[in-house]
Amino acid sequence: MQRVKTVEVRRFVRAGALAATVLMAPAAGAAQACGPGEAPADGACRPVEEIAAHIRGLVEDGMASLNLSAAIVKIRIGDVDIMDEAHGTSMTGIPATTDMHFRNGAVAIAYMSTVLLRMQEEGLLGVEDRLSKWFPDYPRADEITLQMLITSTSGYADYVNLDYLPLYEDPFRQFTPDELIDISFSRDMVCDPGTCFAYAHTNFVILGEVMRTVAGKPLEELIAAYVLEPLDLENTRSEHTAVIQEPVLHAFTEERGVLEDSTYWNPSWTLARGAVMTTDIGDLLTSAIAIGKGQLLSAASHEAQLAQGADGVGVFADGVHYAMGVFVTNGWAIQTPSFAGYAAAMAYLPEGEIAVALATTNGDGTPDEPRPTDAIFSKIGAYLAPDKPPHLGR
Repeated sequence: MQRVKTVEVRRFVRAGALAATVLMAPAAGAAQACGPGEAPADGACRPVEEIAAHIRGLVEDGMASLNLSAAIVKIRIGDVDIMDEAHGTSMTGIPATTDMHFRNGAVAIAYMSTVLLRMQEEGLLGVEDRLSKWFPDYPRADEITLQMLITSTSGYADYVNLDYLPLYEDPFRQFTPDELIDISFSRDMVCDPGTCFAYAHTNFVILGEVMRTVAGKPLEELIAAYVLEPLDLENTRSEHTAVIQEPVLHAFTEERGVLEDSTYWNPSWTLARGAVMTTDIGDLLTSAIAIGKGQLLSAASHEAQLAQGADGVGVFADGVHYAMGVFVTNGWAIQTPSFAGYAAAMAYLPEGEIAVALATTNGDGTPDEPRPTDAIFSKIGAYLAPDKPPHLGR
């Protein structure tokens, strides 16, 4: 999820060279090939303490250069835990800690795609089903498939536009799915269905309503059943309001012209009802591994989840592609949400079994670009996998 004041699609267009195919198979035992207390980094086996110290320096440098308030990072290579640390402050005088909770934003889109594919495996729906099957009155619903919704290739306009969605007038306002969908439908479509990539939160709100209708139960129950419970994600939950479970990592933003605490700005506009979620750094790392390895899906579904779109739609800059709610970059499967002062990254590289979870919060003077977690994660990934650097246009 991008900050409101910037355009989401720019993130993909500006990204560097990424893999044009699905992720490579894991290199079994990558970390185990090193000696006790070691793991692979920067092209060689190195002591875990050395790796952690180098990454700590990258995090601290990034915090200083971007004026961040806090950064929480957790990294694992194979079954070797590299680090689990918090830096900076949640609020003045209150240090950030690794057990603090924060909003996970677009990470929930990867959960949604997992639920969608599991429902397909169980014969409840198909990704090629037309939207008109459930919502025939929606614009061009007979041409739009569920796969187009999850890959943002439906052509629907995004409702996240300050000319149509005045978020800053009342950042605590609670929006309903119908309100958000109506705002999108009041705008012209960006392109014909299936002919372009146009990141739009609209797609995910509609898809959430479809899955709720098909299953006859709320989306949060589907995410819990298909994702949270199998992975034992006890610190990840769906919320219908701005609540965050304690302890809370506070967020700050200057989006309204002055630095203010945005922790409890209402995120109801960000995604489908039931997919507005909070998490902690441990659950974020577990999610990165599960999505990257396809632990919750059949092999065929996992391949489909990470594959590039047909006819090159959704492919950018020499092979960059946005798959089913997952961004594939030079072999890494990632999600990097950013909104209202929060930013995060979850990433997994099967070749090397490298998992990274990172969360940051803005401070006084944090720039709009580069996105904090993009800037820091790019350097971490390049150090851990120099032959597979995760290019994010930074």
